[in-house]
Amino acid sequence: MWLQREISLDPRPRGFHLITREVQAALPELDEVAAGLLHLFIAHTSASLTLNENASPDVRADFSAWFDRAVPERADYWTHTLEGADDMPAHVKASLLGPSLTLPVGSGRGGLALGTWQGIYLCEHRDRGGSRRLIATLHGE
Repeated sequence: MWLQREISLDPRPRGFHLITREVQAALPELDEVAAGLLHLFIAHTSASLTLNENASPDVRADFSAWFDRAVPERADYWTHTLEGADDMPAHVKASLLGPSLTLPVGSGRGGLALGTWQGIYLCEHRDRGGSRRLIATLHGE
């Protein structure tokens, strides 16, 4: 099976947001795959995707704190500033985390074969990034 679908995500504030359930709800075909891969690609340059702990909200807060300190706004070395103080730092953060994830599907139970404490994050790096678009490509049998 090959399937490709666009998933639209509602606007979110800056931060790290769990979207695992939204992805699963948009792809009911995941349950039909015994073994395969799901590739997720975010079609934006100021947001990213990552996989990490899905239980403690402290993890999300710590991610935000670290990235905001590591890639500060209003640094005197930024030259791309026309779109606001959060724009260039958002591009750097998105490059550090990356635009895509490739995840196992199936493993004998259908659906995503993630670890117990793993979840898919939308990493929104702008204060008002707007809606976000994912391209999901599912391959499996």
